[in-house]
Amino acid sequence: MDIRELISKTSSEQRKALLNKEVSAVELVEAVYNQVDAVEEQIGAYNSLTREYAIETAKKVDEKIKNGEELAPLAGIPLALKDNINLKSYKTTASSKILANFVSPYDATVTQKLKADLIPIIGKANMDEFAMGSSNENSATKIVRNPWNLNKVPGGSSGGSAAAVAAGEATIALGSDTGGSIRLPASYCGLVGLKPTYGRVSRYGLIAFASSLDQIGPFGRSVEDCALLLNTIAGHDEKDSTSLNQVAPDFTKDLRNDLKGVKIGYIKELCSEGLTEDVANAMNKTIETYKSLGAEIVEISMPLIKYSIAVYYVIATAEASSNLARFDGVKYGYRAQDAETLYEMYVKTRAQGFGDEVKRRIMLGTYALSSGYYDAYYKKAQQLRRLVKQDFDNAFEKVDVLISPTCPHTAFDIGSKVSDPLSMYLTDIATITANLAGIPAMNIPVGLDKTGMPIGLQLQANCLNENKLLNVAFKLEEAVQFDYSIPLKTLV
Repeated sequence: MDIRELISKTSSEQRKALLNKEVSAVELVEAVYNQVDAVEEQIGAYNSLTREYAIETAKKVDEKIKNGEELAPLAGIPLALKDNINLKSYKTTASSKILANFVSPYDATVTQKLKADLIPIIGKANMDEFAMGSSNENSATKIVRNPWNLNKVPGGSSGGSAAAVAAGEATIALGSDTGGSIRLPASYCGLVGLKPTYGRVSRYGLIAFASSLDQIGPFGRSVEDCALLLNTIAGHDEKDSTSLNQVAPDFTKDLRNDLKGVKIGYIKELCSEGLTEDVANAMNKTIETYKSLGAEIVEISMPLIKYSIAVYYVIATAEASSNLARFDGVKYGYRAQDAETLYEMYVKTRAQGFGDEVKRRIMLGTYALSSGYYDAYYKKAQQLRRLVKQDFDNAFEKVDVLISPTCPHTAFDIGSKVSDPLSMYLTDIATITANLAGIPAMNIPVGLDKTGMPIGLQLQANCLNENKLLNVAFKLEEAVQFDYSIPLKTLV
């Protein structure tokens, strides 16, 4: 197989080529770096590359293949790691000036698992600063561009992870999802992206944005890619107090089950007003596809969804205000050099080190937590969050999986929403509820709009029901036959 064609394939196809000795792991990793060299200046997917580490890992894989030793399912498969996940001895910047020169002294738990399975890490993927954004225009390093159309955003905050996979600069990737930061980039970049159940994957070593909402998850070119990567990273971790204390199942075992008797609910409030014509048509077509596969379609009403944006941005900004207080110029990271007092150092360090969106969210969150406003905003938001969760609990008594658009529209032009934060926040209307409820959710690409940009639909399941979610997604993927390799055919 031609090596350039191979880098556009799924992890399973690449593994088959490795085991058949059609290509070595080193050759595969070098081919991906050749692609990085060719397109990265256009895309901006990476903040830094870990070439030496990736090549050394690939050499270990080749040695195991040579000796006939057993390999983990993703051994040798090139991966992009979001730059808010620690990789020991390499920079972890969260795309912020305040951490521009921070070298991580330890590995995140998910990174330890990647290393144990000999998965080559190609580099640290660009992102919205501290994972705050929906377009990847808030990075302090550079804007990430969508490989499908370089004038479009890739989505955020995990835009670098998604763009790297879509552009052939990695086969799989890890991102983090606080309110849709995996699913939205997956939708805009034509990929599968999964946010697991809260606590399913350890957050130890993930730079926190909003601790009760953040969750690490996979990107891939297929549902199986994501299932395999979830197998790698899921499981209990004593270092994370929110980690679920249970053994994770094999997330690939139910992929191919038929859908007879499966009940799929479409969320009425997310499938009516505000959708572009292309997204609405794709939604209707998908519903008919599921009917043809034997699934039962049920209308579900979730009236409290209209409050979810307000609830999310109160809770997320409040937690961000608390979490980002640690970046003060004292212990690590950037420190302002022109301060004469300790207080002045704090103020100038944060003023110079944080970008506009991060400052905006810190101020909103600090206000919501302040004396006299806590009960009116933060406490009320937490009460409404419980009601949103009850909406999902009631829905899952009637159906197995919920379906909706991932976003009301496809990827928008770079710069078109920067001056309108509220409009930017509304792009997350369909995704934030899964984080508020702690349930698993994923994007699956289902087609292209009139301009040739990918359309993604969102599937959601009850807590710990990733296997059912992946099964319903896999059967749709089989029916749709989406071509994940289109950007690689057009990028110069």
